[in-house]
Amino acid sequence: MKLTGHLLIGAEEVAASAGSMKALNPATNSEIEPPFALGGIAEVDRAAKLADDAFDSYHDTSLAERAAFLDRIAAGIDAIAQELAQRTSLETGLPVAQLEGEAAKAATQFRQFAAVVRQGRFRQATIDSAQPERQPRARMDHRMQKIAIGPVAIFGASNFPISYSVAGGDTASALAAGCPVILKAHNAHPGASEMQGRVIRQAVKDSGLHEGVFSLVRGGGNDIGEALVDHPLVKGVTFTGSEVGGMALFRRAQQRPDPIPVFTEMTSVNPTFVLPAALASRGGEIGDGFAERMLVTVGQACLKPAILLAIHGQGYEEMKQAMRARVQAMHARTMLTPGINTAYRRNLERLSNAGAERIAAGGDPQGVWDGQAMLFEVDGARVLESPSLSEEVFGPAALIIRVKDEAQLLAIAKQFGGQLSATMQIDPDDYAMAARLLPILERRTGRIVINAFSHPQEVSYASIHGGPFPATSDSRFTSVGMSAIERFLRPVCYQGFPDKLLPEALKHENPAGIWRLTDEEPSTA
Repeated sequence: MKLTGHLLIGAEEVAASAGSMKALNPATNSEIEPPFALGGIAEVDRAAKLADDAFDSYHDTSLAERAAFLDRIAAGIDAIAQELAQRTSLETGLPVAQLEGEAAKAATQFRQFAAVVRQGRFRQATIDSAQPERQPRARMDHRMQKIAIGPVAIFGASNFPISYSVAGGDTASALAAGCPVILKAHNAHPGASEMQGRVIRQAVKDSGLHEGVFSLVRGGGNDIGEALVDHPLVKGVTFTGSEVGGMALFRRAQQRPDPIPVFTEMTSVNPTFVLPAALASRGGEIGDGFAERMLVTVGQACLKPAILLAIHGQGYEEMKQAMRARVQAMHARTMLTPGINTAYRRNLERLSNAGAERIAAGGDPQGVWDGQAMLFEVDGARVLESPSLSEEVFGPAALIIRVKDEAQLLAIAKQFGGQLSATMQIDPDDYAMAARLLPILERRTGRIVINAFSHPQEVSYASIHGGPFPATSDSRFTSVGMSAIERFLRPVCYQGFPDKLLPEALKHENPAGIWRLTDEEPSTA
Protein backbone atom coordinates (compact mmCIF):
# COMPACT_ATOMS: atom_id res chain seq x y z
CA MET A 1 0.00 0.00 0.00
CA LYS A 2 1.36 3.40 -0.98
CA LEU A 3 1.53 5.92 1.84
CA THR A 4 0.78 9.52 0.88
CA GLY A 5 0.88 11.11 4.33
CA HIS A 6 -2.43 12.85 3.67
CA LEU A 7 -5.21 13.31 6.17
CA LEU A 8 -8.24 11.18 5.26
CA ILE A 9 -11.33 13.33 5.70
CA GLY A 10 -14.28 11.44 4.34
CA ALA A 11 -13.42 10.42 0.78
CA GLU A 12 -10.92 13.24 0.35
CA GLU A 13 -7.14 13.28 0.60
CA VAL A 14 -6.25 16.44 2.50
CA ALA A 15 -2.79 18.00 2.46
CA ALA A 16 -1.04 19.62 5.42
CA SER A 17 -2.33 22.90 6.81
CA ALA A 18 -0.13 22.95 9.93
CA GLY A 19 3.18 21.54 8.79
CA SER A 20 4.28 17.92 8.58
CA MET A 21 6.13 15.23 10.52
CA LYS A 22 7.95 11.99 9.84
CA ALA A 23 7.72 8.75 11.75
CA LEU A 24 10.63 7.83 14.02
CA ASN A 25 12.20 4.39 14.02
CA PRO A 26 12.97 4.13 17.76
CA ALA A 27 15.35 1.21 17.23
CA THR A 28 17.67 3.26 15.01
CA ASN A 29 16.61 6.74 16.20
CA SER A 30 16.15 7.75 12.56
CA GLU A 31 13.23 9.24 10.63
CA ILE A 32 11.21 7.26 8.10
CA GLU A 33 9.63 8.50 4.89
CA PRO A 34 7.20 9.86 3.84
CA PRO A 35 6.28 13.12 5.57
CA PHE A 36 2.81 13.07 7.15
CA ALA A 37 0.42 16.01 7.00
CA LEU A 38 -0.59 17.80 10.19
CA GLY A 39 -3.95 19.48 10.41
CA GLY A 40 -5.80 21.75 12.79
CA ILE A 41 -9.15 23.19 13.74
CA ALA A 42 -10.32 23.59 10.14
CA GLU A 43 -9.78 19.90 9.39
CA VAL A 44 -11.58 18.88 12.57
CA ASP A 45 -14.53 21.07 11.62
CA ARG A 46 -14.61 19.57 8.14
CA ALA A 47 -14.55 16.00 9.49
CA ALA A 48 -17.17 16.74 12.15
CA LYS A 49 -19.60 18.28 9.66
CA LEU A 50 -19.20 15.28 7.37
CA ALA A 51 -19.76 12.91 10.31
CA ASP A 52 -22.90 14.79 11.31
CA ASP A 53 -24.17 14.66 7.72
CA ALA A 54 -23.56 10.90 7.75
CA PHE A 55 -25.17 10.17 11.09
CA ASP A 56 -28.86 9.85 10.20
CA SER A 57 -28.32 7.54 7.24
CA TYR A 58 -25.63 5.48 8.99
CA HIS A 59 -27.41 4.79 12.24
CA ASP A 60 -30.53 3.90 10.22
CA THR A 61 -28.72 1.18 8.25
CA SER A 62 -30.19 -2.27 8.71
CA LEU A 63 -28.43 -4.63 11.06
CA ALA A 64 -27.42 -6.80 8.12
CA GLU A 65 -25.92 -3.84 6.20
CA ARG A 66 -23.94 -2.60 9.19
CA ALA A 67 -22.64 -6.07 10.02
CA ALA A 68 -21.51 -6.55 6.41
CA PHE A 69 -19.63 -3.24 6.62
CA LEU A 70 -17.76 -4.40 9.73
CA ASP A 71 -16.93 -7.69 8.02
CA ARG A 72 -15.47 -5.78 5.06
CA ILE A 73 -13.16 -3.91 7.42
CA ALA A 74 -12.03 -7.21 8.94
CA ALA A 75 -11.31 -8.65 5.49
CA GLY A 76 -9.37 -5.52 4.54
CA ILE A 77 -7.19 -5.78 7.63
CA ASP A 78 -6.51 -9.44 6.89
CA ALA A 79 -5.48 -8.55 3.34
CA ILE A 80 -2.74 -6.14 4.47
CA ALA A 81 -1.75 -7.85 7.74
CA GLN A 82 1.83 -8.70 6.80
CA GLU A 83 2.54 -5.34 5.15
CA LEU A 84 0.92 -3.54 8.06
CA ALA A 85 2.99 -5.46 10.60
CA GLN A 86 6.21 -4.65 8.74
CA ARG A 87 5.51 -0.91 8.66
CA THR A 88 4.29 -0.86 12.26
CA SER A 89 7.44 -2.64 13.42
CA LEU A 90 9.58 0.09 11.84
CA GLU A 91 7.61 2.77 13.70
CA THR A 92 7.46 1.07 17.12
CA GLY A 93 10.34 -1.39 17.48
CA LEU A 94 7.85 -4.17 18.26
CA PRO A 95 8.41 -7.62 16.68
CA VAL A 96 6.70 -8.30 13.36
CA ALA A 97 5.24 -11.59 14.62
CA GLN A 98 3.62 -9.83 17.57
CA LEU A 99 2.16 -7.18 15.28
CA GLU A 100 0.77 -9.80 12.90
CA GLY A 101 -1.02 -11.16 15.96
CA GLU A 102 -2.36 -7.68 16.68
CA ALA A 103 -3.67 -7.39 13.13
CA ALA A 104 -5.43 -10.73 13.51
CA LYS A 105 -6.92 -9.55 16.81
CA ALA A 106 -8.11 -6.31 15.22
CA ALA A 107 -9.84 -8.19 12.40
CA THR A 108 -11.39 -10.59 14.91
CA GLN A 109 -12.83 -7.70 16.92
CA PHE A 110 -14.59 -6.32 13.85
CA ARG A 111 -16.04 -9.76 13.10
CA GLN A 112 -17.15 -10.14 16.71
CA PHE A 113 -18.94 -6.81 16.61
CA ALA A 114 -20.50 -7.77 13.28
CA ALA A 115 -22.01 -10.74 15.11
CA VAL A 116 -23.20 -8.43 17.92
CA VAL A 117 -24.93 -6.23 15.34
CA ARG A 118 -26.61 -9.16 13.60
CA GLN A 119 -27.95 -10.47 16.91
CA GLY A 120 -29.43 -7.06 17.67
CA ARG A 121 -29.42 -7.54 21.44
CA PHE A 122 -27.43 -4.31 21.85
CA ARG A 123 -30.66 -2.48 20.94
CA GLN A 124 -32.15 -3.78 24.22
CA ALA A 125 -35.53 -3.65 22.49
CA THR A 126 -38.27 -3.56 25.13
CA ILE A 127 -42.04 -3.52 24.61
CA ASP A 128 -44.79 -2.74 27.10
CA SER A 129 -47.98 -3.39 25.16
CA ALA A 130 -50.98 -1.12 25.35
CA GLN A 131 -53.57 -1.89 28.02
CA PRO A 132 -56.65 0.08 26.93
CA GLU A 133 -58.88 -1.56 29.56
CA ARG A 134 -56.59 -0.84 32.51
CA GLN A 135 -58.14 1.07 35.38
CA PRO A 136 -58.08 3.74 36.61
CA ARG A 137 -56.13 4.85 33.53
CA ALA A 138 -55.44 3.08 30.24
CA ARG A 139 -51.82 2.42 29.28
CA MET A 140 -50.54 3.38 25.87
CA ASP A 141 -48.10 1.19 23.95
CA HIS A 142 -44.49 1.93 24.99
CA ARG A 143 -41.44 0.69 23.08
CA MET A 144 -37.79 1.36 23.82
CA GLN A 145 -34.55 0.79 21.97
CA LYS A 146 -31.02 2.10 22.30
CA ILE A 147 -29.62 4.19 19.46
CA ALA A 148 -26.25 5.70 18.64
CA ILE A 149 -25.26 8.87 20.52
CA GLY A 150 -23.89 10.61 17.41
CA PRO A 151 -20.45 11.23 15.87
CA VAL A 152 -17.58 10.31 18.19
CA ALA A 153 -13.89 11.22 18.39
CA ILE A 154 -11.47 8.38 19.06
CA PHE A 155 -7.88 8.99 20.15
CA GLY A 156 -5.62 6.18 18.90
CA ALA A 157 -3.47 4.45 21.53
CA SER A 158 0.32 4.30 21.38
CA ASN A 159 1.05 0.94 23.02
CA PHE A 160 -1.07 -1.34 20.80
CA PRO A 161 -0.64 0.36 17.41
CA ILE A 162 -3.11 -1.87 15.57
CA SER A 163 -5.57 -3.64 17.88
CA TYR A 164 -6.25 -0.53 20.00
CA SER A 165 -5.45 2.17 17.50
CA VAL A 166 -7.19 3.16 14.26
CA ALA A 167 -8.67 -0.30 13.66
CA GLY A 168 -9.02 -1.05 17.35
CA GLY A 169 -11.84 -1.98 19.65
CA ASP A 170 -13.01 1.62 20.17
CA THR A 171 -13.51 2.11 16.44
CA ALA A 172 -15.13 -1.30 16.00
CA SER A 173 -17.59 -0.80 18.86
CA ALA A 174 -18.46 2.78 17.87
CA LEU A 175 -19.14 1.81 14.26
CA ALA A 176 -21.14 -1.18 15.48
CA ALA A 177 -23.31 1.14 17.58
CA GLY A 178 -24.01 3.31 14.53
CA CYS A 179 -21.68 6.23 15.34
CA PRO A 180 -19.57 7.88 12.63
CA VAL A 181 -15.94 8.03 13.77
CA ILE A 182 -13.37 10.82 13.63
CA LEU A 183 -10.07 9.17 14.45
CA LYS A 184 -7.18 11.18 15.83
CA ALA A 185 -4.15 9.15 14.75
CA HIS A 186 -1.30 8.75 17.22
CA ASN A 187 1.88 10.40 15.97
CA ALA A 188 4.02 7.48 17.18
CA HIS A 189 2.88 5.32 14.23
CA PRO A 190 1.51 7.53 11.42
CA GLY A 191 2.18 5.07 8.61
CA ALA A 192 0.42 2.23 10.39
CA SER A 193 -2.47 4.60 11.13
CA GLU A 194 -2.83 5.63 7.49
CA MET A 195 -2.85 2.02 6.33
CA GLN A 196 -5.62 1.10 8.75
CA GLY A 197 -7.53 4.26 7.91
CA ARG A 198 -7.45 3.47 4.22
CA VAL A 199 -8.88 0.01 4.87
CA ILE A 200 -11.82 1.48 6.80
CA ARG A 201 -12.39 4.20 4.22
CA GLN A 202 -12.45 1.62 1.40
CA ALA A 203 -14.99 -0.44 3.34
CA VAL A 204 -17.16 2.68 3.69
CA LYS A 205 -17.08 3.13 -0.09
CA ASP A 206 -17.64 -0.54 -0.89
CA SER A 207 -20.63 -0.60 1.48
CA GLY A 208 -22.25 2.39 -0.21
CA LEU A 209 -22.20 4.44 2.99
CA HIS A 210 -21.91 8.20 3.40
CA GLU A 211 -18.26 9.28 3.21
CA GLY A 212 -18.51 10.98 6.62
CA VAL A 213 -18.79 7.64 8.44
CA PHE A 214 -15.00 7.71 8.90
CA SER A 215 -12.26 10.33 8.88
CA LEU A 216 -8.64 10.31 10.07
CA VAL A 217 -6.96 13.48 11.32
CA ARG A 218 -3.55 14.21 12.81
CA GLY A 219 -2.02 17.22 14.56
CA GLY A 220 1.26 18.42 15.94
CA GLY A 221 0.14 19.44 19.44
CA ASN A 222 -2.82 19.62 21.77
CA ASP A 223 -4.88 21.97 19.60
CA ILE A 224 -6.37 19.30 17.36
CA GLY A 225 -7.38 17.09 20.29
CA GLU A 226 -8.94 20.03 22.10
CA ALA A 227 -10.80 20.99 18.92
CA LEU A 228 -12.26 17.48 18.70
CA VAL A 229 -13.48 17.56 22.30
CA ASP A 230 -14.87 21.10 21.88
CA HIS A 231 -16.68 20.60 18.59
CA PRO A 232 -20.46 20.84 19.12
CA LEU A 233 -21.17 18.07 16.59
CA VAL A 234 -18.98 15.53 18.46
CA LYS A 235 -21.08 13.63 21.01
CA GLY A 236 -18.54 11.36 22.70
CA VAL A 237 -14.81 10.75 23.07
CA THR A 238 -12.58 7.77 23.85
CA PHE A 239 -8.98 8.07 25.01
CA THR A 240 -6.23 5.64 26.03
CA GLY A 241 -3.12 7.06 27.63
CA SER A 242 -1.85 8.92 30.67
CA GLU A 243 -3.98 10.10 33.56
CA VAL A 244 -2.84 13.68 32.91
CA GLY A 245 -3.92 13.56 29.27
CA GLY A 246 -7.14 11.69 29.89
CA MET A 247 -8.34 13.92 32.70
CA ALA A 248 -7.51 17.06 30.73
CA LEU A 249 -9.87 15.89 27.98
CA PHE A 250 -12.48 14.74 30.49
CA ARG A 251 -12.55 18.10 32.29
CA ARG A 252 -12.65 19.99 29.01
CA ALA A 253 -15.65 17.98 27.84
CA GLN A 254 -17.54 18.77 31.06
CA GLN A 255 -16.99 22.51 30.49
CA ARG A 256 -18.74 22.53 27.11
CA PRO A 257 -22.15 24.22 26.86
CA ASP A 258 -23.41 20.68 26.24
CA PRO A 259 -21.14 18.30 28.24
CA ILE A 260 -20.36 14.99 26.56
CA PRO A 261 -19.03 11.66 27.86
CA VAL A 262 -15.30 10.98 27.69
CA PHE A 263 -14.39 7.33 28.18
CA THR A 264 -10.77 7.14 29.28
CA GLU A 265 -8.44 4.25 30.00
CA MET A 266 -5.53 5.66 31.96
CA THR A 267 -3.40 3.98 34.62
CA SER A 268 -3.21 0.62 36.37
CA VAL A 269 -0.61 -1.51 38.18
CA ASN A 270 -2.79 -4.67 38.08
CA PRO A 271 -1.67 -5.96 41.51
CA THR A 272 -1.09 -9.66 42.08
CA PHE A 273 -1.78 -11.02 45.57
CA VAL A 274 0.03 -14.30 46.30
CA LEU A 275 -1.63 -15.96 49.29
CA PRO A 276 0.34 -18.17 51.71
CA ALA A 277 -0.62 -21.69 50.63
CA ALA A 278 -0.08 -20.90 46.94
CA LEU A 279 3.24 -19.24 47.79
CA ALA A 280 4.44 -22.29 49.74
CA SER A 281 3.41 -24.82 47.10
CA ARG A 282 4.45 -23.03 43.90
CA GLY A 283 6.23 -19.79 44.70
CA GLY A 284 8.93 -20.26 42.06
CA GLU A 285 6.39 -21.01 39.35
CA ILE A 286 4.32 -17.95 40.25
CA GLY A 287 7.36 -15.68 40.32
CA ASP A 288 8.58 -16.85 36.92
CA GLY A 289 5.14 -16.52 35.34
CA PHE A 290 4.63 -13.05 36.78
CA ALA A 291 7.99 -11.78 35.51
CA GLU A 292 7.44 -13.29 32.06
CA ARG A 293 4.08 -11.53 31.72
CA MET A 294 5.50 -8.28 33.09
CA LEU A 295 8.18 -8.16 30.41
CA VAL A 296 5.88 -8.70 27.40
CA THR A 297 5.88 -5.73 25.00
CA VAL A 298 8.77 -4.24 27.00
CA GLY A 299 6.40 -3.71 29.90
CA GLN A 300 4.22 -1.33 27.85
CA ALA A 301 0.91 -3.18 28.14
CA CYS A 302 -1.92 -1.54 30.07
CA LEU A 303 -2.55 -4.90 31.75
CA LYS A 304 1.08 -5.50 32.71
CA PRO A 305 1.30 -7.13 36.15
CA ALA A 306 3.45 -4.50 37.85
CA ILE A 307 3.15 -5.11 41.60
CA LEU A 308 3.27 -8.43 43.44
CA LEU A 309 2.32 -8.71 47.12
CA ALA A 310 3.14 -11.74 49.26
CA ILE A 311 3.33 -12.43 52.99
CA HIS A 312 6.93 -13.26 53.85
CA GLY A 313 7.11 -16.96 54.58
CA GLN A 314 7.62 -20.37 53.00
CA GLY A 315 8.13 -20.06 49.23
CA TYR A 316 8.84 -16.32 49.27
CA GLU A 317 12.57 -16.59 48.53
CA GLU A 318 11.97 -19.14 45.77
CA MET A 319 9.45 -16.78 44.19
CA LYS A 320 11.83 -13.83 44.42
CA GLN A 321 14.75 -15.76 42.96
CA ALA A 322 12.65 -16.91 40.00
CA MET A 323 11.67 -13.32 39.30
CA ARG A 324 15.26 -12.13 39.58
CA ALA A 325 16.47 -14.84 37.18
CA ARG A 326 13.86 -13.94 34.56
CA VAL A 327 14.64 -10.20 34.78
CA GLN A 328 18.42 -10.67 34.71
CA ALA A 329 18.14 -12.81 31.57
CA MET A 330 16.18 -10.15 29.69
CA HIS A 331 18.01 -8.04 27.12
CA ALA A 332 17.16 -4.36 26.95
CA ARG A 333 14.68 -3.71 24.15
CA THR A 334 13.45 -0.71 22.22
CA MET A 335 10.56 1.18 23.80
CA LEU A 336 7.76 2.68 21.75
CA THR A 337 8.72 6.35 21.86
CA PRO A 338 11.42 8.61 23.29
CA GLY A 339 8.82 10.15 25.58
CA ILE A 340 7.81 6.79 27.04
CA ASN A 341 11.44 5.86 27.57
CA THR A 342 12.20 9.15 29.31
CA ALA A 343 9.19 8.78 31.60
CA TYR A 344 10.21 5.19 32.40
CA ARG A 345 13.67 6.25 33.55
CA ARG A 346 12.19 9.04 35.62
CA ASN A 347 9.79 6.64 37.33
CA LEU A 348 12.60 4.22 38.15
CA GLU A 349 14.27 7.05 40.03
CA ARG A 350 10.99 7.78 41.81
CA LEU A 351 10.79 4.20 43.06
CA SER A 352 14.33 4.30 44.38
CA ASN A 353 13.85 7.66 46.04
CA ALA A 354 10.68 6.40 47.74
CA GLY A 355 12.57 3.55 49.39
CA ALA A 356 12.29 0.61 46.99
CA GLU A 357 15.47 -1.49 46.66
CA ARG A 358 16.63 -2.60 43.22
CA ILE A 359 17.26 -6.35 43.45
CA ALA A 360 17.73 -7.27 39.77
CA ALA A 361 18.48 -5.64 36.41
CA GLY A 362 18.42 -6.93 32.87
CA GLY A 363 20.96 -6.33 30.14
CA ASP A 364 22.31 -2.83 29.64
CA PRO A 365 20.65 -0.65 26.97
CA GLN A 366 22.38 -0.75 23.58
CA GLY A 367 20.09 1.59 21.68
CA VAL A 368 19.19 5.15 22.61
CA TRP A 369 15.60 4.30 23.51
CA ASP A 370 16.09 0.81 24.95
CA GLY A 371 14.30 -0.03 28.19
CA GLN A 372 16.31 -2.00 30.76
CA ALA A 373 14.32 -4.53 32.80
CA MET A 374 14.26 -3.83 36.55
CA LEU A 375 12.99 -5.56 39.68
CA PHE A 376 12.48 -3.78 42.99
CA GLU A 377 11.48 -4.90 46.47
CA VAL A 378 10.03 -2.94 49.37
CA ASP A 379 8.63 -3.63 52.82
CA GLY A 380 4.86 -3.43 53.24
CA ALA A 381 5.12 -0.89 56.05
CA ARG A 382 6.98 1.46 53.71
CA VAL A 383 4.20 1.22 51.13
CA LEU A 384 1.63 2.23 53.74
CA GLU A 385 3.79 5.25 54.58
CA SER A 386 4.50 6.17 50.91
CA PRO A 387 1.47 5.52 48.66
CA SER A 388 3.46 6.75 45.63
CA LEU A 389 5.19 3.35 45.61
CA SER A 390 1.97 1.83 44.30
CA GLU A 391 1.75 4.17 41.29
CA GLU A 392 2.30 2.91 37.75
CA VAL A 393 5.74 2.57 36.15
CA PHE A 394 5.05 2.14 32.44
CA GLY A 395 7.86 -0.08 31.18
CA PRO A 396 9.72 -3.32 32.00
CA ALA A 397 9.86 -2.92 35.79
CA ALA A 398 8.06 -4.59 38.68
CA LEU A 399 7.85 -4.15 42.43
CA ILE A 400 7.63 -6.92 45.04
CA ILE A 401 5.94 -5.86 48.27
CA ARG A 402 7.14 -7.98 51.17
CA VAL A 403 4.13 -8.16 53.49
CA LYS A 404 4.23 -8.86 57.23
CA ASP A 405 0.86 -10.55 57.74
CA GLU A 406 -2.74 -10.73 56.55
CA ALA A 407 -3.74 -7.50 58.27
CA GLN A 408 -1.01 -5.60 56.45
CA LEU A 409 -1.94 -7.27 53.14
CA LEU A 410 -5.55 -6.12 53.48
CA ALA A 411 -4.46 -2.63 54.52
CA ILE A 412 -2.29 -2.23 51.43
CA ALA A 413 -5.08 -3.61 49.22
CA LYS A 414 -7.40 -0.90 50.55
CA GLN A 415 -4.80 1.74 49.71
CA PHE A 416 -4.80 0.96 45.97
CA GLY A 417 -6.73 3.26 43.68
CA GLY A 418 -8.92 1.95 40.87
CA GLN A 419 -7.37 -0.76 38.69
CA LEU A 420 -8.11 -2.40 35.35
CA SER A 421 -7.52 -5.81 36.95
CA ALA A 422 -6.37 -7.57 40.10
CA THR A 423 -5.11 -11.12 40.53
CA MET A 424 -5.13 -13.66 43.36
CA GLN A 425 -2.83 -16.67 43.29
CA ILE A 426 -4.48 -19.14 45.66
CA ASP A 427 -4.69 -22.79 46.70
CA PRO A 428 -7.70 -24.32 48.51
CA ASP A 429 -6.20 -23.54 51.93
CA ASP A 430 -6.22 -19.85 50.92
CA TYR A 431 -9.96 -19.66 50.23
CA ALA A 432 -10.86 -18.11 53.60
CA MET A 433 -8.29 -15.31 53.21
CA ALA A 434 -9.28 -14.85 49.57
CA ALA A 435 -12.90 -14.37 50.63
CA ARG A 436 -11.81 -11.53 52.93
CA LEU A 437 -9.70 -9.94 50.18
CA LEU A 438 -12.33 -10.29 47.45
CA PRO A 439 -14.72 -7.48 48.49
CA ILE A 440 -11.77 -5.08 48.73
CA LEU A 441 -10.80 -5.93 45.14
CA GLU A 442 -14.38 -5.77 43.85
CA ARG A 443 -14.54 -2.11 44.91
CA ARG A 444 -11.31 -1.31 43.04
CA THR A 445 -11.41 -3.13 39.70
CA GLY A 446 -13.55 -4.43 36.87
CA ARG A 447 -11.77 -7.79 36.48
CA ILE A 448 -10.49 -10.20 39.13
CA VAL A 449 -8.28 -13.09 38.01
CA ILE A 450 -7.64 -16.34 39.88
CA ASN A 451 -4.48 -18.40 39.26
CA ALA A 452 -3.49 -16.68 36.02
CA PHE A 453 -2.07 -13.25 35.24
CA SER A 454 -3.67 -9.97 34.25
CA HIS A 455 -2.19 -10.04 30.75
CA PRO A 456 -3.36 -11.17 28.21
CA GLN A 457 -7.12 -10.65 28.22
CA GLU A 458 -9.73 -12.35 26.10
CA VAL A 459 -12.00 -10.22 23.92
CA SER A 460 -15.39 -11.76 24.61
CA TYR A 461 -18.93 -11.06 25.76
CA ALA A 462 -17.88 -11.29 29.43
CA SER A 463 -14.65 -9.29 29.09
CA ILE A 464 -14.31 -6.19 31.24
CA HIS A 465 -11.48 -3.73 30.73
CA GLY A 466 -12.36 -0.95 33.08
CA GLY A 467 -12.48 0.05 36.71
CA PRO A 468 -12.85 2.94 39.14
CA PHE A 469 -10.76 6.09 38.83
CA PRO A 470 -7.89 6.45 38.02
CA ALA A 471 -8.04 3.32 35.86
CA THR A 472 -10.87 4.93 33.90
CA SER A 473 -13.12 7.97 34.08
CA ASP A 474 -16.31 5.87 34.20
CA SER A 475 -16.29 2.47 35.89
CA ARG A 476 -19.70 1.56 34.45
CA PHE A 477 -18.22 0.74 31.05
CA THR A 478 -15.54 -1.38 29.42
CA SER A 479 -13.30 -0.55 26.46
CA VAL A 480 -12.69 -4.23 25.61
CA GLY A 481 -15.28 -6.91 24.93
CA MET A 482 -18.66 -6.91 23.27
CA SER A 483 -20.32 -4.76 25.93
CA ALA A 484 -17.96 -1.91 24.92
CA ILE A 485 -20.70 -0.95 22.46
CA GLU A 486 -22.78 0.35 25.38
CA ARG A 487 -20.58 3.46 25.64
CA PHE A 488 -22.00 4.76 22.39
CA LEU A 489 -25.72 4.14 22.94
CA ARG A 490 -28.60 5.98 24.59
CA PRO A 491 -32.24 4.93 25.15
CA VAL A 492 -35.26 6.31 23.26
CA CYS A 493 -38.89 5.48 24.09
CA TYR A 494 -41.58 5.45 21.35
CA GLN A 495 -45.05 5.90 22.86
CA GLY A 496 -48.24 5.22 20.94
CA PHE A 497 -46.50 4.82 17.57
CA PRO A 498 -48.20 3.25 14.55
CA ASP A 499 -46.26 0.26 13.25
CA LYS A 500 -45.34 2.04 10.02
CA LEU A 501 -43.34 4.69 11.91
CA LEU A 502 -41.61 2.36 14.34
CA PRO A 503 -37.88 1.58 13.87
CA GLU A 504 -37.10 -1.90 12.58
CA ALA A 505 -36.14 -3.28 15.99
CA LEU A 506 -39.54 -2.40 17.47
CA LYS A 507 -42.00 -3.24 14.69
CA HIS A 508 -44.84 -5.56 15.70
CA GLU A 509 -43.72 -8.51 13.56
CA ASN A 510 -40.02 -8.16 14.56
CA PRO A 511 -38.78 -8.41 10.93
CA ALA A 512 -35.13 -8.52 12.04
CA GLY A 513 -35.83 -11.48 14.34
CA ILE A 514 -33.86 -9.94 17.19
CA TRP A 515 -34.12 -10.68 20.89
CA ARG A 516 -36.72 -8.47 22.61
CA LEU A 517 -38.33 -8.18 26.01
CA THR A 518 -42.08 -8.08 25.41
CA ASP A 519 -44.37 -7.57 28.38
CA GLU A 520 -41.59 -8.79 30.67
CA GLU A 521 -41.00 -11.98 28.64
CA PRO A 522 -37.94 -12.50 26.37
CA SER A 523 -38.58 -13.62 22.81
CA THR A 524 -37.44 -13.31 19.21
CA ALA A 525 -40.97 -13.36 17.81
